[in-house]
Amino acid sequence: MPHYDLVIVGTGSGNSILDPSFAGWKTAIVEKGVFGGTCLNVGCIPTKMFVHTADLAATPSLAGRFGVDETLDAVRWTDVRDRIFGRIDPIAQGGREYRTSHEDNANVTVYEGAGRFTGRKELTVSFADGRPGETITADRFVLAAGGRAVVPDLPGLDEVRYQTSDTVMRLDELPARMVILGSGFVAAEFAHVFTSFGVEVTLVARSGALLRGEDEAISERFTELASQRFDVRLNRKAVRVRPSGAGVALELEGPRGAETVEADELLLAIGRRPNSDLLDVAATGVTTTEDGHVIVDDHQETAVEGIYALGDLSSPYELKHVANHEARVVQHNLLHPDERMTADHRFVPHAVFTSPQIASVGLTEQEARGRGVKYVTSTQDYAGIAYGWAMEDLSGFAKLLADPDTGQLIGAHVIGPQASTVIQPLVQAMSFGLDAKSMARGQYWIHPAMPELIENALLNLPL
Repeated sequence: MPHYDLVIVGTGSGNSILDPSFAGWKTAIVEKGVFGGTCLNVGCIPTKMFVHTADLAATPSLAGRFGVDETLDAVRWTDVRDRIFGRIDPIAQGGREYRTSHEDNANVTVYEGAGRFTGRKELTVSFADGRPGETITADRFVLAAGGRAVVPDLPGLDEVRYQTSDTVMRLDELPARMVILGSGFVAAEFAHVFTSFGVEVTLVARSGALLRGEDEAISERFTELASQRFDVRLNRKAVRVRPSGAGVALELEGPRGAETVEADELLLAIGRRPNSDLLDVAATGVTTTEDGHVIVDDHQETAVEGIYALGDLSSPYELKHVANHEARVVQHNLLHPDERMTADHRFVPHAVFTSPQIASVGLTEQEARGRGVKYVTSTQDYAGIAYGWAMEDLSGFAKLLADPDTGQLIGAHVIGPQASTVIQPLVQAMSFGLDAKSMARGQYWIHPAMPELIENALLNLPL
């Protein structure tokens, strides 16, 4: 039974831990799928490449208001798809080849199979090619095995073809109609992509609003705007799916009773779940939350000494930039066990790359109310700044929450063009303790540029 100094399970952010500092360690990497993890292969990177292409495809529908007449002649789906994965697949393959054959990794053994704990710090790897499984042990483990798309227990699902975010980007052809089950960021992004490519999209939400995790004002505005672009069905419960002449029929129950939506493709976008169950982490003493996230302390260490976890497996944020930060923390703590550092999850921003784009950091207004936190708010419309006039943007805005006594920002939410970029100065201010007044008046703001949205929102705070 091979024994290692360190075993890393998963090759997303976990793969970045091994650098020349570990040259003297006997290490192993276990990967059951494709090198690079969710972000590279089925998440952030390919989806944003599709989103950017969709933004280009949507331009003609908006150009008329500027006196420019444009038409969309065609979307060459396979060309779009193959351009994107023609760049991504070689990166994934290159990562595998580097770990398996490069001289820098002479001390690294790669196990290409599914790992499952079978005892305390004991992992058994099963191989898809029929080879007998192999059990390995280690002094230290890093669990970075990510998550997977949730497939609901929906009657009839085993009788139809369906897609998840893991598969929908590799379709062989663009469907005429698509029904998306879900109301979160995955649903919002793919609805934008496929609508922009000319697909007739129906978005089915169980609740009465889309993106309910966002600030209530953002969710309300996005739901309103999305309903103008897609066929949005709110307050609907999916009760059954069955084959139909078009491809698939989704039977729903809603405020008006029973209804059916037919489409060529069904995309399930109701969330993701951590892969802790596939690893059977309980067998080694690692504990999890009710929803399956591995429980870690501020050092990213689990309940078992020497076993660390990071990324989507343990983080409720399920964001690549969080996983990267946690990987750096774990790397430091492995190398410096007597001088360990803690992870910083105080101000974690996120973005939804739909249309319009959305970005957020800190507390939403409903969270502040629920926690009894004192706050004041301000809002600034894109339409109220000069560059907003240039863009003819009539729907976007920034909303800020601040402590009325200190002026410290406690939340920021933006919906509109380049929201993920526009919000970054606010993330910086919150991270380094810069109060709203000092931020607004302590620097120049380029005129006329989009950051004036933030300047004006800061000045609007009733402090």
